[in-house]
Amino acid sequence: MEPVKEFLRGKSATAFPWIWRFGLKSRLEIFYLQSRKVPAFMESLNKPCMGASRRWPWLLLAAFAILWFGNLEYRKLIKPDEGRYAEIPREMVVSGDWVTPRLNGLKYFEKPPLQYWTTAVAYELFGEYHWTSRLWDALTGFAGIFLVWFAGMRLFGREAGRYAALLLGSSMLYALMGHVNTLDIGVTFFITLGIVGLLLGQREEYDAHARRNWMYLSWTALGLAVLSKGLMGIILPGAALVIYSAVQRDPGIWKRMHWRMGLLLFLLVTVPWFYLVIKANPEFFQRFFIYEHYMRFTTKVHDRYQPWYYFIPILLAGMLPWTLLMLDTLLRTWKDSARTGKAFNPERYLLVWAVFVYMFFSISDSKLPSYLLPMFPALALLTGKQLAAMDARKLFWLIAPVLPLLVLFLGLELSSSRFADTPLQVQMYGEWATWLIAATLLWMLGLVAALVLLRRSSKLPAMLALASSALIAALLATSGYNTIAKERSAYYIAEAIRPQVKADEPFYSVQMYEQTLPFYLKRTFTLVEFRDEMDFGIQQEPQRWIADLPGFATAWKKDAEALAIFPVSSYPQVQQLGIEMNEIYHDHQYIVVSKR
Repeated sequence: MEPVKEFLRGKSATAFPWIWRFGLKSRLEIFYLQSRKVPAFMESLNKPCMGASRRWPWLLLAAFAILWFGNLEYRKLIKPDEGRYAEIPREMVVSGDWVTPRLNGLKYFEKPPLQYWTTAVAYELFGEYHWTSRLWDALTGFAGIFLVWFAGMRLFGREAGRYAALLLGSSMLYALMGHVNTLDIGVTFFITLGIVGLLLGQREEYDAHARRNWMYLSWTALGLAVLSKGLMGIILPGAALVIYSAVQRDPGIWKRMHWRMGLLLFLLVTVPWFYLVIKANPEFFQRFFIYEHYMRFTTKVHDRYQPWYYFIPILLAGMLPWTLLMLDTLLRTWKDSARTGKAFNPERYLLVWAVFVYMFFSISDSKLPSYLLPMFPALALLTGKQLAAMDARKLFWLIAPVLPLLVLFLGLELSSSRFADTPLQVQMYGEWATWLIAATLLWMLGLVAALVLLRRSSKLPAMLALASSALIAALLATSGYNTIAKERSAYYIAEAIRPQVKADEPFYSVQMYEQTLPFYLKRTFTLVEFRDEMDFGIQQEPQRWIADLPGFATAWKKDAEALAIFPVSSYPQVQQLGIEMNEIYHDHQYIVVSKR
């Protein structure tokens, strides 16, 4: 310590002139006088560096948030889902009726209203934009990543939680669907919150008070999941719990569910809206509970029938770049979590949940890619746990095979014109291919960097490089989808005809319904010879619909002013009606006419 004392007394000034030149002597003297110990002195010198190290996670979080939310306004709405789920909240705001959902002015009982409500609130607060229509999906997708981080940290350790969040946020399907206006990412968040509440509510190391509160949170979250997308929010987690208790031989879990208060919380969340909507619409019960749940699962009423293996490529591609790591994790988790006993086994429940969700929707007669989303947080948690214990060498070989796959993607993107059917598609696909090529090259760069870092045993930097490049690639691909908006969005139609559209004149949609056009024109249409998903609403209010073209001709002739839109293929039939009409818009899909 003597050299340090001499240094502080000024005896070493000639040896360290730069200290005095920068005026740091007084600061060091204060440190010494306060501590009088070299370790404390050295610690005080390091404080600025420690502060910088504390800031970098927040800088990463800010960068991630900018990436995640940055392109919500850029893209046009894409039919059908984005148009539908942007329009229903808009009509809620216009009508003031937040109990009965309506699409194009017709009762629409396919789904519960939670996302409609939150989007309508966003419209009221910020206005009706692309980004406000997608805000709920982006927020719940963003929150889901942090939920997985928190759950992984509590269940499996800090490192496992960190890796789980990286895996989920950069998985292709999750990253893509977190930026598209559907109901699946919202219900995924609340089901995951319910599962996390269950897992933490069964932890023996927590006291009884903490376990009870986690179970209360679980019941409340599952109630919000039901309000997000229906009974799947409670049936799927419940069925997975039945399977878990049978496989794990753990019947004791049913005694730890806090049934009385849990069910009360669940009912307090769900019952008010169901009561109000049934009171206002007695027909709701049969439509929602029988048709939209039982018949959707057991029949082909929605024309979404796909073979049993439909979800195999979706899961494998959707988990990229972590597909092989995920498969390795599933095998190891089944083997490593096979123990039985009184203690609740979170790994086995997460495994049962992921497999059950996959099997449930695989045997269903209604299939869409986004139906697999609820299994992704569970997969991320299990894979994050495995990744935390895995050495860099093995991880290298589970990541490296993605590189030739990306080369294959690049080749397909370079020949995108082969998938086009029209000259316009050749142009649009070529423009989108530019985005996809840039995304793939960036992804390849991140993958190569990750492989180099893994060879140097730098696991966390490698995962950061690969995860960030995969996320940016997903966002670029999503943004590039805007290049085909001329075929998938009515934005350009609305912009072309807006000056000629009056709020109070009839507008007929003949033999079609363009899902995004009502949102852009801020109005509804009178359907002509078209029912589709609005068939139920038409049955309830047939006066809002015209059954055939002769009926349309009669109504058209009575109108002083009117507009109509129909497919190009319907033009010969409309011409045969002998009605007065002036063409104001024409593209390769639709024609818009006016009576003026």
